[in-house]
Amino acid sequence: MNINIYYGGRGIIEDPTLYVLKTIENVLDELHVKFQRYNLYELKNTITTLPQTLKDADGIILAASVEWLGIGGYLQQFLDACWLYGDKNKIAGLYMCPVVISTTYGEKDANLILTNAWELLGGKLCDGICAYVEDSIDFEGNEDYRALIEGKAENLYRVISKKKTAFPSSSMSIRQNYIKSGLELTPQEGEQLSKYVSDDIYVKKQKEDIEELASFFKDILNKQSSTEDELISAFKEHFHGQPGFSSSYAFYVEDKDMDIAVRVSGSDITVSYEKISAPDISMRLKDSVLEEITSGRSSFQKAFMTGEMTTKGNFNTMRMLDRLFEF
Repeated sequence: MNINIYYGGRGIIEDPTLYVLKTIENVLDELHVKFQRYNLYELKNTITTLPQTLKDADGIILAASVEWLGIGGYLQQFLDACWLYGDKNKIAGLYMCPVVISTTYGEKDANLILTNAWELLGGKLCDGICAYVEDSIDFEGNEDYRALIEGKAENLYRVISKKKTAFPSSSMSIRQNYIKSGLELTPQEGEQLSKYVSDDIYVKKQKEDIEELASFFKDILNKQSSTEDELISAFKEHFHGQPGFSSSYAFYVEDKDMDIAVRVSGSDITVSYEKISAPDISMRLKDSVLEEITSGRSSFQKAFMTGEMTTKGNFNTMRMLDRLFEF
């Protein structure tokens, strides 16, 4: 039988949780049970990889020291890692004994957090230890308390060795039917991902890559927006209104899947990126052809004659483009 102990306190000498764990370890040693304690404060940089240590365990002890509120950050990180990267099939067969010792207030709330979390992970529960300690010296010197702790340790041994069946819990139903994990990972994928997450250099490199990609796409969007603004400006700046002439032109730029609407009325002009339902004349061309025209290296009529631009509508209205816009 193998039992893993995960201690979520800070490791200070006067922490009564350490005394409780030491007493439990003495009982397990007498029962010839193999056990391994993981002090999370010493392993804070690799907590995400610790669900891998559950593989060879038959049961675990989650030990929380409540110094002001809750189970503490290290133990919460471990439970988060079990949810994200742990082998749920393995966890489903693991018994968990909570050990919650408070020196202030809230031991029952912390105990409830541990039991609820383990049930949601799919694991099994054993009766644990939940106590308030006002004076650690008096607590450690009390033989009745020692006997209670030893009794809980022996009960943990009996439950695991006999694999006692527990009544079903609603938490299991919620987990199966309603709570959906964002990533469906195999145990091997979860183990590999947990290693990546614990690698500070890898995480830092990933963040840098994400920032670089974000900057790259931002530049592209800014450049595209700038190009479009320059196109509208080009039409407006090179417009020469013709008295008494009004028309609407629809340009469709194929390779950009972009519609440009140009409306002229005498000396007034409006240019926008939209699709006109019934333009006087519609034209279809590529972005490179439009760029040649607006830069003055070609003309609308030349593009039409060479087949680089196709038109639909009155030819005379199309011919007016080179008079309206002198690029």
